[in-house]
Amino acid sequence: MLGARLTGRIPVAQDVNSSPGAPEVRSQFAPRRRRALIERGIHVVLFICAAASILTTAGIIFTLLGETLAFFREVPIIDFLTGTRWTPLFVSQSFGVLPLVNGTLVVALVAIVVAVPIGLMSAIFLSEYAPARVRAAVKPVLEVLAGIPTVVYGYFALLFVTPILRDIFPQTQVFNVLSAGIVMGFMILPMMASISEDALRVVPRALREGAFALGATKFQVTVRVVVPAALSGILAAIILSVSRAIGETMIVSIAAGLQPKVGFDLLSSMETMTAYIVQVSLGDTPQDTIEYRTLFAVGTLLFLMTFVMNILSDWIVRRYREVYE
Repeated sequence: MLGARLTGRIPVAQDVNSSPGAPEVRSQFAPRRRRALIERGIHVVLFICAAASILTTAGIIFTLLGETLAFFREVPIIDFLTGTRWTPLFVSQSFGVLPLVNGTLVVALVAIVVAVPIGLMSAIFLSEYAPARVRAAVKPVLEVLAGIPTVVYGYFALLFVTPILRDIFPQTQVFNVLSAGIVMGFMILPMMASISEDALRVVPRALREGAFALGATKFQVTVRVVVPAALSGILAAIILSVSRAIGETMIVSIAAGLQPKVGFDLLSSMETMTAYIVQVSLGDTPQDTIEYRTLFAVGTLLFLMTFVMNILSDWIVRRYREVYE
């Protein structure tokens, strides 16, 4: 400043960008800026993926809602939910959906009776008793069942299980609920076993060791300590398996039959909600008719049933989950 006063010149601020160290500063900030852009892009992609499921659900609801409302303008919802006669494709039409709901729940009940004990015992064996090598070999084989197409299960029920049942019970019809339910139970077995096994394995080892220290046997530790501690996960597995059984289509369409009726005769034919949807979706029913709109009414009811089951499963997990430190 003294030199500037002597010479009469005003000092000019030096441009930072023109300084010798400017390229080094830019080279330091460039990777940070690039990293921030990459992180922002990942955030956007993940958000789109998360929103896709919500948009898909909204699209399904939008697709079902229009035709369903049009159906209920012609058929009272009370008659639809409480009627015991379902003949929308006949001359004397009746729109009581209870026979379809009955068939759906009966098949699902048979499947759960098969899947729950076998799946739970398989999960206990894999989690508590099986050596590491056995677990590594058995679990993939068990989960192979989940990759078999359901149409194969349907023909397996019709051509293999049904003849065996007819040898045992001669009054068994060719299309019957029992064979469809048994095979459906084995179809949902991987889901039941896998989720239950995961729930059992997350139980802290300290609980097991504490029970062993008190003199409990392996079986007592499993039944009285591990299973109660994993109860929320096991219940969630049961409910999700029921939901999967309710929504199954090909097995019941091939093996269970197309006779809508109310009852509990496992050896006779019954029609489920998904089987009726397949029947109407073959293309023989004209659009914009009451018969066509029954497809959406039944689909909406089926969607609500599975949706409620999933919400119940999530509530049970949050309500009864054991938190360990």
